[in-house]
Amino acid sequence: MERTFKVVQFITCMSFLLFTVSCKKENKSLPQLNTSIVLGITTNKAQCGGTIVSDGGATITKRGVCWSTNQLPTIADNKTDDGSGIGIFWSTLTGLSGNTSYYVRSYATNDAGTTYGNEVNFKTADASSMVTDYDGNVYNIVTIGTQVWMVENLRTTHYRDGTPIPNVTDNLAWGILTSGAYCNYKNDDAMSPIYGRLYNYYAVADNRNLCPAGWHVSTKEDWATLFTLLGGDTIVGKKMKEAGITHWLSPNTGATNESGFGGLPGGFRDHAGLFSDLLYYGYWWTSTQFDNTYAWHQYLGYNYKYLGTNINGKEIGYSARCVKD
Repeated sequence: MERTFKVVQFITCMSFLLFTVSCKKENKSLPQLNTSIVLGITTNKAQCGGTIVSDGGATITKRGVCWSTNQLPTIADNKTDDGSGIGIFWSTLTGLSGNTSYYVRSYATNDAGTTYGNEVNFKTADASSMVTDYDGNVYNIVTIGTQVWMVENLRTTHYRDGTPIPNVTDNLAWGILTSGAYCNYKNDDAMSPIYGRLYNYYAVADNRNLCPAGWHVSTKEDWATLFTLLGGDTIVGKKMKEAGITHWLSPNTGATNESGFGGLPGGFRDHAGLFSDLLYYGYWWTSTQFDNTYAWHQYLGYNYKYLGTNINGKEIGYSARCVKD
């Protein structure tokens, strides 16, 4: 009788263990992720990536992007392998053909399988539709009325003549600067491919120039012209903001990006060296000073459709955009 009881007990325990393992396996789900915008588009390569927001309860073993000239690309098409784990990652797509439309999706794999982020499409450039800075970063450009703008925020770490711009990470040191410097949002270099880098006004106004030859950091007058070209009043902002909520906080009111400007909410760094407003607001220095202490900047927000203008201290870190001379 005792042996029978032990056998039953053993079978019961094994059944419980199998049930527990089964439940754990069933609790695993596919990862959740978003595909980033495509940047640095040239005639034969581009940059894209993704953000894995959930691993589905199991370790991410592979991640990257896949692309094709057909919609809904999979890992059976061209793909990159960008390591493992959650968070933000970036990839370089190579071997592309010029002046060709492509579709790209991020992907992630765990024990439950492989899943994909949202699909993004882009077209490779020709030589007349891009510009390169000293670091080799490639920017798309857009013609808006009488102006030609870079479509992306500056990412350079050098002035035009090759002089390095100091990357100041210390909060106290940042706040007391009276010379040019840059930083990445929260000192995280992974932010720069999407949102660009943040510069203080001293870097923006430096006569060694942040922009490549033939370009200049936008002035207050450049933005005023853009404001008029896009219809002014309360509608200009919606025409400048990247559409959707991949990089903007919801509701990203009215955003259509019909101008092609591609405004993104890169946030800012304040006089104490603290970072704020990523996803909420985009701020851009102009090269126009107000007085010895303050200079003009422009801004867009997630919850309105207008383009704002204001002044702030020159030690603040904002994004920068270039306009063709």
